[in-house]
Amino acid sequence: MADAVAANPGGTETGRQAAGQDGRKRRQILDGARRVFLSRGFDAASMSDIAEEAHVSKGTLYVYFDSKELLFRELVAEEKAAQFPAIFDFDPSREDVGAELSRVGRALVRFLVQPHVVTAKRTVVAMAERMPVLASEFFEQGPRQCTRRVAEYLDGQVAAGRLAIDDTYLAAAQFIDMSQSTLSTALMFGVEQSVDDGRIATTVEAAVRVFLAAYSAGIASGGRSRTRGSN
Repeated sequence: MADAVAANPGGTETGRQAAGQDGRKRRQILDGARRVFLSRGFDAASMSDIAEEAHVSKGTLYVYFDSKELLFRELVAEEKAAQFPAIFDFDPSREDVGAELSRVGRALVRFLVQPHVVTAKRTVVAMAERMPVLASEFFEQGPRQCTRRVAEYLDGQVAAGRLAIDDTYLAAAQFIDMSQSTLSTALMFGVEQSVDDGRIATTVEAAVRVFLAAYSAGIASGGRSRTRGSN
């Protein structure tokens, strides 16, 4: 979601400020909505709750956002736009692929295990059946965007002869999944409430070792690179 903001099937503007809107007021509403969603959950939150928390009238709220779904989508878009550029700041010229993957992997997992990110994922999963468009947008702009960014880095490393990968999109997805193995699922189900940096580092380093064992150019066979964004 760092590159693009969700489209709005209903036609109302989201992801950018509409003409004539007050940026500070809009920020006030979004901050209020974030607090309400985190404290009450999406389903229990109402537009009246959000207006009260944001200290605006309900009429003013509807001038900016005509539903809590649009508010939620905008908050998700903002979060990813703020975080993804820093997380996926790959240095393609760095010869130590393992060190680069470790650095980015740790940054990504630290983001994914934050309580508000876990809450957002739970919310989208719960809404998926009745709001499939929202769920699809979340997946496209979240997990799929993450995978594509890692795959683009892997493409460069294949071209440089450091890695041998037939399908870089698949390899990127494998790396991301391994980097949060034993962490994200436990958080999603509420079995654990938090993960410390030590566990994150240990898990990511293990993922890097397995990844390089499979795809280092001196070990793996192949060498063709295909980024499959449609997986």
